[in-house]
Amino acid sequence: MKISIITATFNSGATLRDTLESVLSQTHSDVEHIIKDGGSSDNTLEIAGSFRQRYADAGKSLVIVSGKDSGLYDAMNKGIAMATGDVIGILNSDDFYTSDDILSTVEREIEGFDAVYGDIHYVKDPDLDRCIRYYSSRAFRPWKMRMGYMPAHPSFYCRRRVYSLYGEFDTSFKVAADFEQLLRLIFINRIAIRYVSKDFVTMRVGGVSTSGLESHKRIFADHMRAYRKNNVHSCIFLEGIRYADRIIEKILRLLHVST
Repeated sequence: MKISIITATFNSGATLRDTLESVLSQTHSDVEHIIKDGGSSDNTLEIAGSFRQRYADAGKSLVIVSGKDSGLYDAMNKGIAMATGDVIGILNSDDFYTSDDILSTVEREIEGFDAVYGDIHYVKDPDLDRCIRYYSSRAFRPWKMRMGYMPAHPSFYCRRRVYSLYGEFDTSFKVAADFEQLLRLIFINRIAIRYVSKDFVTMRVGGVSTSGLESHKRIFADHMRAYRKNNVHSCIFLEGIRYADRIIEKILRLLHVST
């Protein structure tokens, strides 16, 4: 089974090497890794290019395309359009796989399903070995999307034909296009999904979805628009349950640290 990995880059030289090394180390060899660069002015393309031979030696394909795009989700869509794999996953340019058997797990667990997803955890430079938050998708259920819950998107691997049937990212959503897409795939079109109890991805804090209060305000606004677009009933109260849950989670974590 060929698995296509999409990585959008823009001046990602400080972190991209970790991303590439983690794909290269995967025990699953039938891999197509597409780097969609937005026209970086740093050493991003130089770093990516330096991995070409190592990928070839490992039996993996590395595709590097650079050109102007309209942001992260547009870059992801262009990568998806180029993908030739049976299954597609997204790996951000400042993230990396938590272990070397992630893609072999995807190949095994997606049998009989349209998509699989798992867990992720967050780290902060310079100590990338210290988990500062663990995001488990175990409790996710499709009905919870009315409250803004979703599987950890960096752990989401989907058959390419699903994107052909139901569409890619809606680029009019600047912060939460991933939520709108999963709402469309999982809640509206009810694709067959499977949770895998495994930590898929290590994420550095500071990305699009981890950037503080203003980011969360934009996410909230995008979620409400996603409900309207897809004719899904929700409201501020239902969406607020998720934020209350996050506050409780943070309090419990602080209490745990202090004891």
